[in-house]
Parts: sequence; structure tokens; C-alpha cells
Amino acid sequence: MAARLPSWAWVSGLTVAATAAVVALGVQAEHGPHPTASAARPSASASPRPHVSADPKPSAPPALPDGSGSGRRIVYSVGQKRVWLVDATGHAARTFTVWPGTVSPRPGGYSVTLRTQSLKGSDGVEIEHVMYFTKVEGVNIAFSNALDGSSPPPAGGQKLGGIRMRKQDGAALWSFGDTGAKVTVVS
Repeated sequence: MAARLPSWAWVSGLTVAATAAVVALGVQAEHGPHPTASAARPSASASPRPHVSADPKPSAPPALPDGSGSGRRIVYSVGQKRVWLVDATGHAARTFTVWPGTVSPRPGGYSVTLRTQSLKGSDGVEIEHVMYFTKVEGVNIAFSNALDGSSPPPAGGQKLGGIRMRKQDGAALWSFGDTGAKVTVVS
């Protein structure tokens, strides 16, 4: 007399078989033929079209400026309106564009002198991740981002030293640079 298998064994066996079938179909889908609209043959009256990639390759971010120092640092290019976060090996771990204020820092080496989590900027906008590093013509120069992630409003003739960035970039800079962090400004 044949032994009868418990019901849990049947369920386990079916589960294993179903999982194997799904994996096999997944592998086949991954490596099998992929028919697309471009595989259709054009009619004799169709005009030739240049091939346009559906997924263009993104361009490489701008290179770290020459003469921007060495070691772990924050590099700010006034002319490019861009910041690089550079690790201890000299590799730019992140780069992003910024919206500079109306007063720019002079090229040179600085360090973060004060960090403030949030406050109201001199333009009246609520800002966060404020990192001060110099003063020019009596105006404090600092990196920050608006709480709502927006770009700064028009200056309206004000002398503003805030270097604003997008919210996610402000958070990355805040995590990267403590008080005393090196800041290199290039033209």
C-alpha cells in the first residue's frame, strides 16, 4: 500500500514548481527576443528616418576646476554657478548647480564658520541647511536651500550673499560639511 503524502507536502511541491516556472519565464523574457515597433519593415513609400535613441546617454558632469585645492573640500565656482563635494581622495562625490546671490565671494580658501539648521533669509524666504563661510562688503556669504525647494526670488536691488540650491543638494551639502570644512572658491 502506497504511503499517502500529507497536504502540506503537496502545497510545498506546487509552490516549488510554480516558483521554478516563474524563474524560467523571467530568464526567457530577459534573454529572449524583444520585438519592437522598429522591427516592422517600412513600406516602399516610407521615407528613411534617422535613428533616435529612446534612452540618450546623460552627459558627464563638469570636471572639477583646476586649482581648486586638494583633500576633502567643498568647491564653489562663481562663473559656473556650481558646487562640487570632493572626498579625501580628490574625487568629486557630487556636483550640482546653484543660484548665487548678488554678492559673490572672492576666489580663495575658506572654511565653514557657522552652521544654522533653519532661519528666515535676508530675502524673507524660509531657508535651511545654512552654512556660512565668509563675509563680503558686510554681507554674509552662505550656502542654503529654501524650505520649499524653490529658487530665490528676484533680488530687487538687495545685496544678498545666499548661494541657494535645490533641497536635496542642500541636504547633501549639510551632511558633507561640518563647521571647519574647507571651502574653495574659484572664478
